[in-house]
Amino acid sequence: MTSHATSSSAVCPVTGQSYPQKEFILIDQLRPALAERIRQDHPALDIHSRISRAAVDRYRLRYVEDLLRQERGDLTNLDREVARSLAEGITLTENIEENYDESRTLGERLSDGLASFGGSWPFLIAFGLCLVVWTLVNTLRGTEAFDPYPYILLNLLLSCLAAVQAPIIMMSQKRQEAKDRLRSLNDYQVNLKAELEIRHLHEKLDHLITRQWERLAEIQELQIELLQERR
Repeated sequence: MTSHATSSSAVCPVTGQSYPQKEFILIDQLRPALAERIRQDHPALDIHSRISRAAVDRYRLRYVEDLLRQERGDLTNLDREVARSLAEGITLTENIEENYDESRTLGERLSDGLASFGGSWPFLIAFGLCLVVWTLVNTLRGTEAFDPYPYILLNLLLSCLAAVQAPIIMMSQKRQEAKDRLRSLNDYQVNLKAELEIRHLHEKLDHLITRQWERLAEIQELQIELLQERR
């Protein structure tokens, strides 16, 4: 049992730790820039050397951070999160609406509901009907009206409603701005990660095309040698 476990694992020349054989990758299969970055620290490695995925993830993180540092200077926390997600293959896309709504308190939910209702047609229609009924009742009752013209009580109620409604709307708008800020930060991270992945994809395609041309050239040379031998 022990000998079988030992034969199915190997020591990574970069980290110095033991990993299963399936966790190893040929350096020649990595993108050229990343492979060159690894060989700078470990010049003894050649194209046939195999290193662990943990070492690849570590150097991929360093490579992305160096790339961002060259283009942007000092890295921000967002840049480091993007680099880490790219190295570890973690997705950055998240549902900002759902996560933000779940963290709201009861007062915040109430203010959002009141602000949403206050800016809707049902509120305007109901408010208009109340004004019409108020004025009609007090006009028709004449001297017995509880709020005769010029409707001082109505003006007081409208002033109180405006004074209360304005802070509620401002609180709701403030939370909406915070939600938009989180959405913008997430969009920035996703776009930056997509840009880096596209750049890495171009590097890998160029590397594969170059290798294919080299192999085609080798095959052509062998064909020429065979033709010369037959002559």
